Amino acid sequence: MLRHDLDTLWVLVAAALVFSMSGGFALLEAGFSRAKNCANTMAKNFVVFPVAALAYWLVGFGLMFGDGNPICGTTGFCVGEQSGPFSALAWSAVPLPAKFLFQAVFCAIVAAIVSGAVAERVRFHSFILFAVVLSGLIYPLVGHWVWGGGFLARWGFHDFAGAAVVHSVGGWAALAGVLVVGARIGKYRRDGSVHPIPGHSMTLATLGGLILWFGWFGFTSGRAMAADGEAISHIGFTTNLGGVGGAVGATFVAWSLLRKPDLGMMINGGLAGLVATTGACAWITPGAALLTGAMGGVLVVLGVIVFDRLHLDDPVGALSVHLVNGVFGTLAVGLFAHPAYLPAAGDPKPGLLYGGGIAPLGAQLMGTGVIALTVFPASLLVWHAVRRMVGLRVAPEDELIGLDVSEMGMEAYPHDSVIVSAS
Repeated sequence: MLRHDLDTLWVLVAAALVFSMSGGFALLEAGFSRAKNCANTMAKNFVVFPVAALAYWLVGFGLMFGDGNPICGTTGFCVGEQSGPFSALAWSAVPLPAKFLFQAVFCAIVAAIVSGAVAERVRFHSFILFAVVLSGLIYPLVGHWVWGGGFLARWGFHDFAGAAVVHSVGGWAALAGVLVVGARIGKYRRDGSVHPIPGHSMTLATLGGLILWFGWFGFTSGRAMAADGEAISHIGFTTNLGGVGGAVGATFVAWSLLRKPDLGMMINGGLAGLVATTGACAWITPGAALLTGAMGGVLVVLGVIVFDRLHLDDPVGALSVHLVNGVFGTLAVGLFAHPAYLPAAGDPKPGLLYGGGIAPLGAQLMGTGVIALTVFPASLLVWHAVRRMVGLRVAPEDELIGLDVSEMGMEAYPHDSVIVSAS
């Protein structure tokens, strides 16, 4: 009984840590955005959790974990406190409400990833509509395929804490949004040159990055769904080393390319390293975690440069952090999974570098392709549908004024008005 209560307590603590990441995303996006869009940014990041959680409760959780078929769950909608029908979660004895809460905060993270990529030009209500579909339908379907007993899991595809299910799904949805909504006014010149649009507060962005790193310990270790000291210690250890490797790798690569240290790259490098190790954090050695994170840090710098050259305007670097490293972190399972950390049942198999052969990496590649070919076109369809129904992008004059005034009717930093008497 005590062990059961401790397991439940740990899952609830982990859920709270993941929930704190919503604040991290809000601060990060606000810091990387201009002051005239700060209140709008905060509003999107605040409301995305209740909206995503509601859609997930109504439909998403049942689609993701309800008993059904290899494509989707067909039971368990509007989940209550009953224990079934969720056989995909039966491996954990934690009460169903705790399981739902942990999964719901995961769901909200996916929508938060998209928010940053389309910041400073998308209509508030249009983003909310997209977030509802993403949280209630697109994300749960992919989650079912991997974590709900679906066909990708049966093919030997593995993702411990969400490199594919959370980060690459959010990244593909964000890429679709960036393509449909277009770049911010003034970002790219007619001659093809890139005009940097700096954010208004690196202080907020830094705090956001640190809060995200803090919450990541719950994001990965909580997936154990048990207060297993040895397991969650190893997961936390490799998670942190991934972030360390990413931050150091991005710092030095950006420094060598830009001839000066770049705080934005440091922040995103740490996050990229965390994303890169998320898929395999339970199954890799500390050294592999550091290497994976460092490679993620290099990839995020290169990704920012490449996306800019492709004129894909991403104010916060979400595509480089979550899409590029979500894909890389998914493949890392097939490369670095170590026999010493794998379950006795032999599932997943050791990675290519540890005698597992090409099959595990092949399964990861195949699953990555399936997710990309599903999420990206589905997201394009939804973004276009939203644009046709209610509009997607704010008017040019509203964008120039700022979304705080044009969309929210307020300012994040109002100027004090001093009235001086004529007498």
